[in-house]
Amino acid sequence: MIPEIKNILYATDLSKNSSYAFLYAVDMATRHKAKIVILHSVAPARYLYSEEMSFQMLELLEKSKKAEQAMDLGEIKNYLQKFCEKTENQIGPPCVELVSKILVPLGHPVEEILNAADKENCDAIVLGTHGKGFLKHTFLGSVAEAVLARTRKPVLVVPLPSEKTSFDWDHI
Repeated sequence: MIPEIKNILYATDLSKNSSYAFLYAVDMATRHKAKIVILHSVAPARYLYSEEMSFQMLELLEKSKKAEQAMDLGEIKNYLQKFCEKTENQIGPPCVELVSKILVPLGHPVEEILNAADKENCDAIVLGTHGKGFLKHTFLGSVAEAVLARTRKPVLVVPLPSEKTSFDWDHI
C-alpha cells in the first residue's frame, strides 16, 4: 500500500525552474489534499581571514553577518509569499492556503532539505533541477542528485521546462 501524502517539502533556489517545480508541488498538494512546506536554504557566507586578525574584527564581521542574514531572511520570506500569491493568478487558488510553513535556514541545501523533510514529517519532496554541470550532472543537478541518493522519501525532480511552456515567467 502506498503511504498517504499529507506534507510535501518544496525546495527552491528561487530560480525560474524552481518556480516551475512549484506548480507541480501545488498540483500534488491539491490532488492529495496535502500541505506544502517551502524551503529555501541560504548557504553560509565564508570569510577568509588571517591568524593575525583581531578578535574585535571577527566580532564585527559576525554582527554584520547576523544583521545581513536577518534582513535577507525577511526579504526571502516576503518574496516567497508574493510568489505564491502571484502563482494563484496563473493557476488559480488555493496556493496560499496550501502552504503551511516557509523555512529559510542557513546551511547547505542538501542537508537542510533532508533535515526539513524529516523534521516537518514530509511524505514527499519536490524540487527543480538546472541540469548544469559536466556529464554526471548534465540531466540532474548536484543538489537533486544528492537528495535522491540520501533520502528514502519519494522525490519529484522537475527538469527545465521546454520553450513551449505556457507559464508566464515575466509576471511572477
